[in-house]
Amino acid sequence: MAEIELGVGTVEYRDTGGDGPVMVLLHGLLMDETLWDAVIPDISRNFRVVAPTLPLGAHRRPVRADADLSLRGTAETTTELLERLDLRAVTLVGNDTGGAVAQLVAAASPRVQRLVLISCEAFDNLPPGLTGKTVAALGRLSPGLFKAFMQQMRLKPMRRLPIAFGWLTKRGDAATRAWMEPILTRPGIARDAVRALRSLFADRSVLLEAAKDLREFDRPALVVWAAGDRVMPPEHGRRLAELLPRGKLVIVEDTATLIPLDQPKRLAELLQPRSW
Repeated sequence: MAEIELGVGTVEYRDTGGDGPVMVLLHGLLMDETLWDAVIPDISRNFRVVAPTLPLGAHRRPVRADADLSLRGTAETTTELLERLDLRAVTLVGNDTGGAVAQLVAAASPRVQRLVLISCEAFDNLPPGLTGKTVAALGRLSPGLFKAFMQQMRLKPMRRLPIAFGWLTKRGDAATRAWMEPILTRPGIARDAVRALRSLFADRSVLLEAAKDLREFDRPALVVWAAGDRVMPPEHGRRLAELLPRGKLVIVEDTATLIPLDQPKRLAELLQPRSW
């Protein structure tokens, strides 16, 4: 993992290097860049892949006490990363909360030339579904109580509940177990996670405003959605594809929200240039 000092603090990122076109992969809340582990080997054949670990609760380096961890703040952090690494003509890909961040970045940054939204928060689905509402409620706890509550996530039956990761992934329990470790073992991460939970969902109009801006995104856009998603409504996938001037919708079967975990080969195929 490489590191870069940004406004929020130290941000880790994975960079495959190379001279190919750039693809930036954004993960969701209480996740890290390993969301993409099974996808990166295939897409790195055609792209230089950059996958940051954003300060969304599973990061390993605490951020500054005054860091803005809202959706807009996280979008600004992502934009700063693109600028500091001088990434141009970027294909920006986001899943779960990473897709919400990607909507904001794409609307504001000319560095984004292609956009991929994968089963993510959109419109008024903030916090998203039962899972998101439960996690948002945990943000009301103190960092100490939050950390104590999250000790239960060491147990697989708890992680598989709908209020945890049960409706987010069918096959990715190993990843979800690892994502809990920073909160439980690294000083400062539980504090950051609580701050993120309080900030991310504070402005419930932010994605409605972003949707208006996406109508002006006249570059290629792909919307990939899990069939029957129980957290991110499939209707939102259709609406996003329709409002994007060059949007295309693909529905993926036998997966929950976290398609990079459940159907990585299929997703890697969709991300290849020939698929657009």
